[in-house]
Formats: sequence, C-alpha cells, structure tokens
Amino acid sequence: MDKTVCPRFEKAIGILSQRWTGLIIHKLLEGSQRFRSIESSIGISGKVLSDRLKEMEKEGLVKREVFPETPVRIEYSLTEKGESLKAVMSSVEKWSHDWVSLEEDSKVQ
Repeated sequence: MDKTVCPRFEKAIGILSQRWTGLIIHKLLEGSQRFRSIESSIGISGKVLSDRLKEMEKEGLVKREVFPETPVRIEYSLTEKGESLKAVMSSVEKWSHDWVSLEEDSKVQ
C-alpha cells in the first residue's frame, strides 16, 4: 500500500495552515474588505497581513483591486478559487462548534 501523501493535498494543507490564512479567508467570505477592516477585525499586525495577502494573491486565492480615488482605495476579495473554500471553512466552523471548547466554556461547566 502506498503511504505517500498526495503532493496536491500536501500543498493545500501548507497554504491553509499558515497562521492567519484561515481567518483572512473567513473574513473575506463576507465580501470585499479594505486592509484596515481585515486588520482590526482579526487582530493581525499590518506587516503579517500584508505578507499573507501577497502570498494568497500569488496562490490565486485573493484579488487586490485599486480604485483610483482620492485617497486611493484598495479592496481585497476572494477569487473564484478562494470562494471555493467556503464549504471547507463552513465545515471547519461546524466542527469547531461541535468539538472545540474554549477556556471560558470549561469554567462554566
């Protein structure tokens, strides 16, 4: 029996397991977002968010749209490839509600 991991699966897990990536995708599933909105809603540093968005753009998950206004407005949104992660994210969210307890939950019980 072949025990090697599928290279595509390994790459997908590598992309999704990067810190903050899942939370950024989750936020962008709500629709287009400005940088500061993503930054403040998930509590990520600007440098890390910038790096993650660039990596996700390179992977074809996120698109960056520049609006030529004064001041310039930049919005980030998921591509079709990024949007296709909706079912995955919904499954993880359901699993977390069913199986993951928070410290506060433990104290109440």
